[in-house]
Amino acid sequence: MTKTESYQMHKKDDLCRREKKKEGAAMYREHTKTIKIGNQVIGGGHPVLIQSMTNTKTEDVAATVAQILTLEKAGCQIIRCAVPTMEAARALGEIKKQIHIPLVADIHFDYKLAIAAMENGADKIRINPGNIGSRECIQAVVDVAKERRIPIRVGVNSGSLEKELVEKYHGVTAEGLVESALDKVKIIEDMGYDQLVISIKSSDVLMCAKAHELIAQKTDYPLHVGITEAGTLFSGNIKSAVGLGIILYQGIGDTIRVSLTGDPSEEVKSAKRILKTLGLRNGGIEVVSCPTCGRTQIDLIGLANKVEDMVQDIPLDIKVAVMGCVVNGPGEAKEADIGIAGGKGVGLLIKKGEIIKKVPEDQLLETLRDELLHWNA
Repeated sequence: MTKTESYQMHKKDDLCRREKKKEGAAMYREHTKTIKIGNQVIGGGHPVLIQSMTNTKTEDVAATVAQILTLEKAGCQIIRCAVPTMEAARALGEIKKQIHIPLVADIHFDYKLAIAAMENGADKIRINPGNIGSRECIQAVVDVAKERRIPIRVGVNSGSLEKELVEKYHGVTAEGLVESALDKVKIIEDMGYDQLVISIKSSDVLMCAKAHELIAQKTDYPLHVGITEAGTLFSGNIKSAVGLGIILYQGIGDTIRVSLTGDPSEEVKSAKRILKTLGLRNGGIEVVSCPTCGRTQIDLIGLANKVEDMVQDIPLDIKVAVMGCVVNGPGEAKEADIGIAGGKGVGLLIKKGEIIKKVPEDQLLETLRDELLHWNA
């Protein structure tokens, strides 16, 4: 594509977005502004990307790089790092040399850290203009971002909503979150910069969903979606699945993070499953299994968990069923591409409901893996 053709395409996209805004239509992800973040592109109908955040000290380059590489392998596509010190900002340069995905610098309170992060290679910065300093400080950050064409993510959190908006709306509300976010976006727009991404987060699932529904009708900037402070692996996954499911199903959201108190790799695994369940992501084996009953004569719980772990590194886009009953297993597994069932020491390998192999129960897992590894042979 020539530069002229590229320019004309973007002009057409911008015109389409403006027309949608005139009509008052929600800015679903097909119509949000296209933003380039390092080697990734979001908005404008591009796939929803998965983001996570390191929990290492960013100043510790080796530990941070090791965690990012692990997250890359898990499927993370954008990584955010906390930058609380100038040493952390300077460390970004060395970290960037050793990773393969865009890096977002998370900044609070000190505008100089935002500038240093960009000077050391950050692909995007996350700030809240309300706590970064005076208008002059914000302008200094915007000037560097504009010069380097680095996107700014404007982040607003229900826990830090301005007192005036809490009073105006008689509490922390979706309407207050949206007004706060758009006020901060306008500050940066008035400084002549529009390479922006917006995030509005709350630990209240329904408030968060409503806020995204409202803001999607008022702006065409890409939205980063997440349920903040969602909780532990158990409760956090449930809240995130419900909240992100509501928002994403409406066509809203360009990047996501599942925020969990735990290993960031679990965030990525959960995000992949949420997107795949909603039909927003291809690839990766989906494991389905029956809930167990009195007929189960195999360690189905252990087997299903082993299968789920085993398939993580197998790049197939298929469904695998794990059934605990040799009587009903074949029939129940017929909607899957391949399945296994077992009981009384016998294991069955099933394809589309048809038994294709009978093996000793202790060889069932190995037989399934071998079949998957030679799937396209």
